[in-house]
Amino acid sequence: MPELAPGLVHHPAFFDRAAQEALVAALREAVRAAPLFTPRMPRTGKAFSVRMTNCGALGWVSDRERGYRYQATHPETGAPWPPIPEIAMDAWRGTANYSRPPEACLVNFYDAAARMGLHQDRDEAALDAPVVSISLGDSCLFRFGGEDRAGPTKSIRLHSGDVVVIGGASRLCFHGVDRVMPGSSMLLREGGRINLTLRRVTTPAG
Repeated sequence: MPELAPGLVHHPAFFDRAAQEALVAALREAVRAAPLFTPRMPRTGKAFSVRMTNCGALGWVSDRERGYRYQATHPETGAPWPPIPEIAMDAWRGTANYSRPPEACLVNFYDAAARMGLHQDRDEAALDAPVVSISLGDSCLFRFGGEDRAGPTKSIRLHSGDVVVIGGASRLCFHGVDRVMPGSSMLLREGGRINLTLRRVTTPAG
């Protein structure tokens, strides 16, 4: 599989069309239990351009008052998050090379105007575990660099069914989504892109 940088591995077309459709169906069920919400930036309260929800024992949330964090319940309903879809777990088992299962699966929905600025995934205690990212729906321009936000970056297109593993020497690399390419996939009835990121949050006891 193409290694974009040490520990940053691209698995093109990891999921075929049937698996993508099954995963989307599972996510629709998850969203019924845990509706999409709009996270907000710490301090400023500025809304993210993506809407999101979570699956798993823990979910990532952000708001003006308490900032970035993981918690066991939906910030609006107070209900526990639904379980991680088994199809998404297939990507973890097939690519993560990590002995423990993920505890969180972030589900980000991008419409045509949404993007994600360069950031590091560093809210987890288990930084030895990779982040496994699944793309569904419209293609996007994915940008990545090193651990210096101002350092050089590269970009690739990610397509529906692709998986990217962010681990090893690239675990704390800056990365983001510059734009979504509307109409590049027919997977989602109303268009857009879904990105799932599976994460191990806590370090194993003992």
